[in-house]
Amino acid sequence: MSELTLLVLRFGFLILLWFFVLGVVYALRSDLFGQTRKAEERKQAAARAASSPPKPRVDPAPAPRAARSGNATVHNASRIVITSGTKQGTEIPLGKGPITVGRSSDSTLVLRDDYTSTHHARLLLWNDDWMLQDLDSTNGTFLSGKRVGAPTQVKLGAPIKVGQTTFELRG
Repeated sequence: MSELTLLVLRFGFLILLWFFVLGVVYALRSDLFGQTRKAEERKQAAARAASSPPKPRVDPAPAPRAARSGNATVHNASRIVITSGTKQGTEIPLGKGPITVGRSSDSTLVLRDDYTSTHHARLLLWNDDWMLQDLDSTNGTFLSGKRVGAPTQVKLGAPIKVGQTTFELRG
């Protein structure tokens, strides 16, 4: 082989090695520091869309709230109680704003858990009902043992599982 061919092969191998090293560094950075900026912007846009005022209901004559929702009404929930996990027994008061759940320090309910995403789920008040929304988490959000794919109404006492933590809404 000529000297020039050997030199080109060496530089090619060196460039390929640097691409591998940079790929590993990028993977470690995104794993340690969270998602990329574009993914964060997509989640914020979804949050703005979810918090926009909902369309009014067009029920002709709605029944009283207690009769419609069975034995557990939702609108009188006043707190979140963690029933299992590392923060078992913790109570968080509910306000009117959304409650975010995840590993991120800006979440309302911060769960330091390997199975919880940075921004995992959100509870929001929508037409006097608490709704549970999964924020494209890796391991999913479960309500009464069923995985949540779309915003779903939460009843009092229904177990919500995020990672290894289970909590519920209580009055």
